[in-house]
Amino acid sequence: MTEGAIVLARIGKPHGLHGEVTVQLHTDEPERRFAVGAVLDTEARPGSGVPRQLTIRSTRVHRGIWLLAFEEVPDRTGAEGLRDARLVLDAAEADSDGSDDEAFYEEELVGLEVRDRDGAVIGVVTGLELGAAQDRLVVELSDGVTATVPFVAAIVPTVASDHVVVEAPPGLFDLFRESGA
Repeated sequence: MTEGAIVLARIGKPHGLHGEVTVQLHTDEPERRFAVGAVLDTEARPGSGVPRQLTIRSTRVHRGIWLLAFEEVPDRTGAEGLRDARLVLDAAEADSDGSDDEAFYEEELVGLEVRDRDGAVIGVVTGLELGAAQDRLVVELSDGVTATVPFVAAIVPTVASDHVVVEAPPGLFDLFRESGA
């Protein structure tokens, strides 16, 4: 990923015949970020043929899944070529556009130590799952078990430059250990 770029979405599979694609959102402002006419930078594997920028032609939600179409992609064949590309925003642009200071991007969180309220390390953040009701931190616990934690202030009261503090309800991590998740 380009240094200083923030991923807004990852492009998934084509939907229909007219160039729409599914996207996995990595922004809490999809209505604003994916407004018709918005021009977004892309990142894709070299030689993929994905344009450096795409212009939003249409945006809609179908059965809870965001679908985007781009001016540069008229059909399903072109949409298939976009699979796994990322729609990105320059971090400096994100900082200057007035977006919420309390928003965190996956790239900022992955790799941070997870500590309890007493400062003991209990794991490391390995991802961020965006949800309709709330986002969840993906945490690899010190014993190798992967767990998810609701990313809400009551449970994750502190996000610092090198760690997050998790005040997990009693038994939360045990649920993941017992399920083998």
